[in-house]
Amino acid sequence: KGTSTCTVTDLSGKFELKVDNPPPFSLVISFMGYSPQEVEVKSLSDKIKVQLTTNEVLLQAVEVTGQRISDKQKESPLTIEAMDIIAIKETPSSNFYEGLGQLKGVDLVSASLGFKIINTRGFNSTSPVRSLQIIDGVDNQSPGLNFSLGNFLGASDLDVMKVDIVVGASSAFYGPNAFNGVISMTTKNPFTFPGLTVSYKMGERNLYETAIRYAQVFKNKKGEDKFAYKLNLFYMRADDWEANNSEPTSGTEEGKNNPGGYDAVNRYGDENLTTGQNNAFTLSGRVNYPGLGRWHRTGYWEKDLVDYNSRNMKGGIAFHYKIKNDVELISSFHFGTGTTVYQGDNRYCLKNIWFAQNKVELKKEDKFFIRFYATQEDAGNSYDAVFTSFILQNAAKDDKYGYWSTDYRNYWNSNIKKKVQALPGFEKYKFGLPYAYDHNDSVMNVYSDSLEIWHEMARTFADSASKYFPNTKAYFEPGTERFDSLKALITSRKSYGEGGTKFFDKSALYHLHGEYKFQPKFMDITLGGNFRLYRPNSEGTIFSDTSFVSYSIDSKNGDTLSKDTLYKRITNHEFGGYTGFEKKIWDEKMKLNFTVRGDKNQNFNFVFSPSVSMVYTAKQNHVIRLTLSSALRNPTLADQYLFYNVGRAILLGNITGYDSLVTLPSLNSFINTQKRDSLVYVNLDPIKPERVKTLECGYRATLLKNIFFDAGYYYSFYYDFIGYRLLANVKVDTVLNRPTSVQVFRIASNARDVVTTQGLSVSINYFFKKYFMISGNYCWNVLDMHGSDDPLIPAFNTPRQKYNIGISGRDVLMNFKFFKIRNFGFNFNYKWMEGFTYEGSPQFTGLVPTYDMFDGQINYRIPTIHATFKLGASNLFGIRKFEKKNDENGNKIEFRDRIKNAFDNQNLQVYGGPYVGRMIYLSVLFEPGF
Repeated sequence: KGTSTCTVTDLSGKFELKVDNPPPFSLVISFMGYSPQEVEVKSLSDKIKVQLTTNEVLLQAVEVTGQRISDKQKESPLTIEAMDIIAIKETPSSNFYEGLGQLKGVDLVSASLGFKIINTRGFNSTSPVRSLQIIDGVDNQSPGLNFSLGNFLGASDLDVMKVDIVVGASSAFYGPNAFNGVISMTTKNPFTFPGLTVSYKMGERNLYETAIRYAQVFKNKKGEDKFAYKLNLFYMRADDWEANNSEPTSGTEEGKNNPGGYDAVNRYGDENLTTGQNNAFTLSGRVNYPGLGRWHRTGYWEKDLVDYNSRNMKGGIAFHYKIKNDVELISSFHFGTGTTVYQGDNRYCLKNIWFAQNKVELKKEDKFFIRFYATQEDAGNSYDAVFTSFILQNAAKDDKYGYWSTDYRNYWNSNIKKKVQALPGFEKYKFGLPYAYDHNDSVMNVYSDSLEIWHEMARTFADSASKYFPNTKAYFEPGTERFDSLKALITSRKSYGEGGTKFFDKSALYHLHGEYKFQPKFMDITLGGNFRLYRPNSEGTIFSDTSFVSYSIDSKNGDTLSKDTLYKRITNHEFGGYTGFEKKIWDEKMKLNFTVRGDKNQNFNFVFSPSVSMVYTAKQNHVIRLTLSSALRNPTLADQYLFYNVGRAILLGNITGYDSLVTLPSLNSFINTQKRDSLVYVNLDPIKPERVKTLECGYRATLLKNIFFDAGYYYSFYYDFIGYRLLANVKVDTVLNRPTSVQVFRIASNARDVVTTQGLSVSINYFFKKYFMISGNYCWNVLDMHGSDDPLIPAFNTPRQKYNIGISGRDVLMNFKFFKIRNFGFNFNYKWMEGFTYEGSPQFTGLVPTYDMFDGQINYRIPTIHATFKLGASNLFGIRKFEKKNDENGNKIEFRDRIKNAFDNQNLQVYGGPYVGRMIYLSVLFEPGF
């Protein structure tokens, strides 16, 4: 007690400890999730035997209840949510990372089975640039994308000791990316967790997962722990959820019943990108092409474009050397690779992506550290699925010249027009008389089946090789050799300069971070600083690191036609420093914190981020907190250098600013009125860093000895908020008063006005009957633009309300008449999320409906073989679907069908993503040690 001298027992509880001083002294024996014990040693000949107790004591003493609610959580000036080593094992979700979504204030969304993303306090996108994810202090972000890919390239369940989620602005100690929160994972130190651990899991959708961890400790001649290492390896494969949403996209002109087709959410290439060529709604169009209306090109479903065979392998090795008993030198290497579907501005197939990190660190716990790490990535064979569909279509008939649309129109004029006019009651146009719009529409509605057949005939003709345009080809039908070979060609060629859709991304980042804590008598002082270098390398497929070239695929032989490409390298560096002061007053009941941080990016001015907080412990278990914090977010590499064509628009970074671009509403007005003065031209200033100031207050308490209560409220002010503007570069024919060319851009930009958010969160944990816990949390978050007319797209993407309710039991003893069941556990959780508008990109913006889900698991531990068996299910059922008694058409749903729907709980978490369904799994965990 009172020193850093420590040891770890073997499997039978035996231990050996070298001490510097003779007796008497005290030993402290502890383990996560158990009540610690203190033993006084008066003589070296004393026999020492200690037995730790679990939840039986945890429910009866306030001090022990705190073992699952750490002092860091209680005394933190910010909201901290945590998952300890026990909760990681007992999560009802299929893995610990997915289980984090049940914590208060945490938003977790699934863009695919292998790609799950965590955000806090709003702006909940699949590109979480406002949250920082670190593993043992190392930023887990992709060097090119500047955000973490969930846990796809992270740590396995076997090696994670705990997860702390710091909710709110946390730049002071974590850096400029810790804008809305930090997900901090701590892995198991091999000195503390030696031995062998193996897990195996299998489940629905052909889920197969296995992991192994092995750690070993070596002692020196004095019997002291000196060197240790650990090895980790993880592999998972499963059939991914299919994104097959056939509903019309938000804002589309036509619905499902349009005989000429419509723009479906997960069917790509049917977006009607021909700038109005494929419609016949003018007077002449309705007269000359009756019944034609608007027609959409034949698209490709996502399942025909991506690889749904999700695979993930990750592993690593770490070496730990104790220079002194409390000073440790660590060298580690980690890698991740695999295939999954990622959703950002488009839907992407991340195929054989590779991610590697190297770290060297020297540290003394709670005193100092100096850490250097490097991260490299390789996009492998990844490609843009949406853009692939456009190139497939253009390889058959180029939309640039409207070949497909013209073929469709010509066929209708030659073969269908007379059939429509021959419909009973149809009135032909007579010169000098008004056209019978409404009457003829009602006639065609009566014969809608015939219209559908005729449109299908026109589509079949347009999808075939054209007699009018001899260089065009027929539609590439999925499943055919023609389709497969062209798709392979397109996805194997870079999206810039080669006419394909493949990403080239071999970006890297290098980071140096040091910190030292002084502890004079009057206060604690922390000093630290960091330097980071980004080296993006996309060869023009993501960033503007190449000169502009024109490209196309030759329709005759499939060869790529392009000019020589000259690549330029982009580098970007930033550095920062911070200092913090902590002082306890009033008999250590009041803890005061003041921190200030300064950051400088090479492209932006120096920015300071001060924070101050007060934490008052009114009684031993009642804590009140008040914090005024600030944070900085430097524009990402994408905000600065992005140059990427997604089909509907070109996405641009904004390091230089733009002049004389046209707003889209004014462009639509010009097209409708042909009045040039209706065009509104704007200039965009270069992007600037985003800043936030947050006022937060909260209260934590342990009530009635076995209830832990935590509530908090925040109000945030965002200055120079970074969002997007949709603008166009327009060339006008001054004679005919019409646009001759239009190119739409989505450009990163700062908000003109202050953006505010506010929220409230409450959680309660109730421990009872020795074994059990009931938990619940509620969150409310809103965005307020204060009536601003700023056209900036904020992408808040967060439900206004959400809650979780759970019940769990651990090491339950069940007494029956003739036998007892020991070592039984369970965990069940119900989640409800209010619907919200998801603003993802020009392609994927729409409503995410309200949804709910139920996760659960039961487990049984067999100590004699060191094994734990678990049967669980995520998204097992949804109460909302059971309560829905009528379908969309108002028809009654039978009871058995309501039950069936409830247990097939498909919910949409990201607009454009898949409907996430049930996952039942069985797992076994072996912890034999050595």
